[in-house]
Amino acid sequence: MGMSVTISVAAEQDAEQIFRLQYLCFQSEAALYGNYRIDPLVQSLDSVRQEVASDCVFVARLGEEVVGSVRGAITEDGAAAIGKLCVHPRLQGHGIGARLLRAAEAALVEERGAKKFRLQTGHRSEGNLRLYRRVGYETVGTSKGADGVPLIVLEKPAGTYATTA
Repeated sequence: MGMSVTISVAAEQDAEQIFRLQYLCFQSEAALYGNYRIDPLVQSLDSVRQEVASDCVFVARLGEEVVGSVRGAITEDGAAAIGKLCVHPRLQGHGIGARLLRAAEAALVEERGAKKFRLQTGHRSEGNLRLYRRVGYETVGTSKGADGVPLIVLEKPAGTYATTA
């Protein structure tokens, strides 16, 4: 490939690339559910900018190109809600998603005091479920997205992030 993918904290100027990447990456999820109104596809650029400014957001870069991203924020119960993990389709399957998750988990514990991690994915999203289980997440329940998609809720204790690094 010639260049290696680096993981870093997202900067304000990354918001537009994150927005475009998210739109590209979540097309396959939308197709899986026959629902093109899922949150990552209808989120506004301004909303992405707000998340980059306030949440824990990491990007994967190949040179100057943002090829992956993930976001996390602390919820009222002290859990870190992790979401919108995406990796460019041409680079999936190379461990970039797991690296992004580990970076977000570490920052959420060290900088924001997370007690546990929580994420959710569509019930048909087998690739996502495999990744999350491989890095220590366990199913704790189900919910339904605002878009009507049935979701599986997964969690793991914050103390376990170091073992997946």
